[in-house]
Amino acid sequence: MAKPVTTKGGKVRVLLGSGSGPIVYAAPCGFTSKSITISKNLEEVSIPDCDDPDKVDWIGRDATSLSMSVTGEGVLAQASVETWMDAVESVDSVPVKIEMEFPTTTWTWTGYMQVESAEMGGANGGRVTNNVSMQSDGEMVRTSAATV
Repeated sequence: MAKPVTTKGGKVRVLLGSGSGPIVYAAPCGFTSKSITISKNLEEVSIPDCDDPDKVDWIGRDATSLSMSVTGEGVLAQASVETWMDAVESVDSVPVKIEMEFPTTTWTWTGYMQVESAEMGGANGGRVTNNVSMQSDGEMVRTSAATV
């Protein structure tokens, strides 16, 4: 049996873009874990059996929209505080690039996201942590390219 080709968690990157001029993306420091969720909203419709109308209908489902969410957690790095605060306080969505690098192919999603929440906290004597949640604002365009 062939083993699957996998990648490490550090090869999943969440990058925020600058707001002026050509967009320059950088990953705010501090995340120790990230999660990316792609959701499909569905519309349900009952599909009758035309030969036996008394039979219980089966449900058909049609895709109506796609959405992407990103969550990340880790330590609150001083170098990232202003980046996260600017993004969460902005009325506008921010440019975001998500990269998932495998040995031969890197998958990239690019678009805009709203930073839905930034939760910072810590116990006495412990490190301050940062938990961030972002939601897509329009299409997140997926591309792939050979990993260099």
